[in-house]
Amino acid sequence: MEESFWSRELRGDGLFNRRVIRVVVIVLIALLTLQIIFWLRTPIFWLVISAFLAIAASGPVNVLAERMRRGYAIAIVYLAIFVIPLAFAALLLPPLVKSAVSLAKDMPQYVHDVRQWIEQSDLFQRLDDNFDINQKLTDAANDLAGSLDDAAALLGDIGGAAINSIFAGFTILIMSMFMVSRGREWVDAWIASHPKHEAEMLDRTTRRVAGAVSGYIGGAIAQAFVAFLAALIILTIIGAPSPLVLATIVGVFDVIPMVGATIAGLIVGIVTVFGDFPVDTIVWALYVIGYQQFENYVVQPRIQQRAVAVDPFIVLVAVLFGGTLMGITGALLAIPVAATIQIVIQESRTFRKEVKRIRAEEAAVSAADPSEA
Repeated sequence: MEESFWSRELRGDGLFNRRVIRVVVIVLIALLTLQIIFWLRTPIFWLVISAFLAIAASGPVNVLAERMRRGYAIAIVYLAIFVIPLAFAALLLPPLVKSAVSLAKDMPQYVHDVRQWIEQSDLFQRLDDNFDINQKLTDAANDLAGSLDDAAALLGDIGGAAINSIFAGFTILIMSMFMVSRGREWVDAWIASHPKHEAEMLDRTTRRVAGAVSGYIGGAIAQAFVAFLAALIILTIIGAPSPLVLATIVGVFDVIPMVGATIAGLIVGIVTVFGDFPVDTIVWALYVIGYQQFENYVVQPRIQQRAVAVDPFIVLVAVLFGGTLMGITGALLAIPVAATIQIVIQESRTFRKEVKRIRAEEAAVSAADPSEA
């Protein structure tokens, strides 16, 4: 019996309705997934940081594990990760606080010196007449000095943030330790579940990524220490106010790729205005220009070239995207993430070429079998 027109239409409507329902369900599941990710964004972020820390720590752990039990190696490495920053902070924090307080107290005198220099300059005198620069600088200096009376409230806020940071850091360390202790087993089990050729590619990729991330982190720390030491020397020579504080700012910001050194140079340059202006500012500007060239062409290539070989344009784009998404932490993670993506793409291309070669060889053998028979 021939199917009627209305039967075909009803069947078509039913198929259309099922497709619409399927699309709606997929959209709802996607929205729900995004909402869950948003709710869990903080622990997910901690998990990502823990993974990078675990990759960085796996290198020294593997070296020590060749001479002792792996548990002892993990304990030693993470004890060093925990103790070294505390020791460094204990050494730097007292002079940093002292220098910062001294800088704040001496700010009115620095402003007074700047005012004297402005009064002797015809150009700045005209600017002062138009924009009242002298009075604004004086008010800013008095406000800064007077704000020391509110230090208790400020320290209370800092203390609350410090407690939250300590909890987050402790959680990240614990998760990272679990990843180092069991992570390679999980990765090996996942690799073993794939066919032989895929397993070789995955093993090669994971090891390259681990080497790139650990090399980048170690290189960034070494590069920041060199920048800190060089800045401390030049700031001490020119007699800049609070050289240890300023050098620490330079070292911390130097960890941020591409833009960190420039931001630190501008911050320190503003502070040098309150010293022996304009000599200190000119000397510092010349130093920043010279050191950035030295860092870009000597220090950074030697430290990072072997670990992370990423095109500078890709580095800039990655830093911009990472900084926009997750602030300073995103900018710090941008280069290793970009290196990871680059390694995955390279290994995928190599794997596809190997698969094509193997299939071509198998086809050639299959074609040659009948003639050999």
